[in-house]
This record gives sequence, structure tokens and C-alpha cells, in this order.
Amino acid sequence: MQIPFYHIDAFTNKVFTGNPAAVCILEQWLPDEILNAIAKENNLPATAFLVREKEKFLIRWITPEYELDLCGHGSMAAAFVIFNFLEPNWQKAALQSKTELLPVTRTQDLITLNFPDKFIEKINLPSLTQALGLSPVEIYEHKKERCLAIFNSEDEIRKLTPDIHALKKLPYLGVTVSAPGKTVDFVSRTFYPFKSISEDPATGASHCLLVPYWAKRLNKNKLHTLQVSQRGGEMFCEYKDARVYISSNAVVYAHGIIQCA
Repeated sequence: MQIPFYHIDAFTNKVFTGNPAAVCILEQWLPDEILNAIAKENNLPATAFLVREKEKFLIRWITPEYELDLCGHGSMAAAFVIFNFLEPNWQKAALQSKTELLPVTRTQDLITLNFPDKFIEKINLPSLTQALGLSPVEIYEHKKERCLAIFNSEDEIRKLTPDIHALKKLPYLGVTVSAPGKTVDFVSRTFYPFKSISEDPATGASHCLLVPYWAKRLNKNKLHTLQVSQRGGEMFCEYKDARVYISSNAVVYAHGIIQCA
């Protein structure tokens, strides 16, 4: 079996930066054990699998450790492949996940994701301060799935060296930290303590929390943001009608064929 394969760097316009994802084009769904094996073999933060169904693409995102309900950089990579390789004349497409339909559009050299916002509530979590090594000014959570810690400055975000072992003791798959930016509206970093790559280079899903928060705090719906990880990522976001629009670029690092027995 031969599977077309693309290695894409998402949320960036140059290789070796942004967040890398594999995009695999399938004629039909393969058994989960094969999909998981491919994701492990790729050993990237996520592998997006696409199956075409008429005028939309079914999508699943799988990491080397587990399957995701939503993946921003995997969606950006998949949209890039659709618009540049599969359907170069299209200006819009639809990604159907297990839970919802995710529209994607292309305008000039930017691709825009259309994601649902995620409700957050303020909490008190002293153990997070200990794990991060610095006290946030505010802490929020989304359904015990993600945690958001707000700090005062970009420098604090850049200098954080969290204790990943301590983060594993918290009831969250992801922990995002954020602060006002020096040259952009806000900056962030996101950590996934249970993944082999514990800091995510550029995270679309975390912006489903970040964009509504900063839109309200800054009283503006259009936001320019940087994820200040080692690889980095840049996004142009808009918050409208309980939806988070994330616009950015992506580039091809490699493409070829996966050989499956």
C-alpha cells in the first residue's frame, strides 16, 4: 500500500520554524492500529489523515501518543495540502472531524481556520505556580482539559522553564501561558506534559481560549500574536460570533510516499 505523504511546517512561512505536521492522503480509513503506527513512525507532533468524501475531507489528528479531538497546526497543514496539491483552484474547503465541520479558506498567501471558542473559568491552583516556577496573575481552565495562566510580560513567558514532571500531576492535557506582547497583542507558549515533545511549537487549539480572553481584555476582535517557543509561530486572529478565526502560513518541508505492507 502506498500513501501520499506531506511534511508541512505550519504557522510559519519558512522551513525549520512553526509546528511540523504530517499529512497523509487515504482512499479510505485504515484500521486504527495502522494509523497509530504511522503516527508513531512519523514521530511528529501530529499526523493529519485525510479521506475525501465528495466535496469535503474527513480528518483525524493522531500524535505518537494519542488521538486529538482538535488540532490547529494539523488542520493548517491539511488545508495547505488541499489548496496547493489536491485542489489548487479552491478558495475554501471543509474538514469534517469526528465532532464537527471545520471550514477553512484561502486568501492570497494566508489560510484561515474557523474554530469554535472554548469557555474558560477562573480558578485557584497553587500547584501550577510551583510547576511553572513563577506566579501567574490569573489562572483559568477549560473543562479540566486545558489550563491557561496569564502573566504580566513577554519576558516572563520567554524565560519560563516549567517542571514537566510537576505539570504531569495536574489534571490537564495542556497548559498554556500568555502575556501582553512587546510588538504584538499577546504572546504565548503551550506545554503538553504527557507528550514526548512536551512544548508545542505553535498551537492552534490553545488559541480557542486565548483569542476570546485577549479580545475581551484588549477590547478588540482582531489580534496579532506570536507563540514564542524555540521554533516560533505567528498568527493573525479574529474573534466573531463565538468563533475563532486563525490565519497564517505553511510551507512544505518534504513530500513523498509512505510504504505500508
